Amino acid sequence: MKHATAYVVLLVAALLAPEAANAQCAMCRAVLESSGDTSVAEGINNGIVYLMAIPYVLVGALIFLVYRKVRS
Repeated sequence: MKHATAYVVLLVAALLAPEAANAQCAMCRAVLESSGDTSVAEGINNGIVYLMAIPYVLVGALIFLVYRKVRS
């Protein structure tokens, strides 16, 4: 159970640090910064983070369901 608590703490810390999740490839950043429109760059960056997070959420939910099924 101690390991589960550590994972929850790490997950909460990662969710509370959005600056650390500033995921954008170097090419995308260069093209968007050269255009000068920061709102478009922020939108692209948010889209990348969203697309990156969905598989982790799905896998986490699957692991949780399997864990709950095994424990019962």
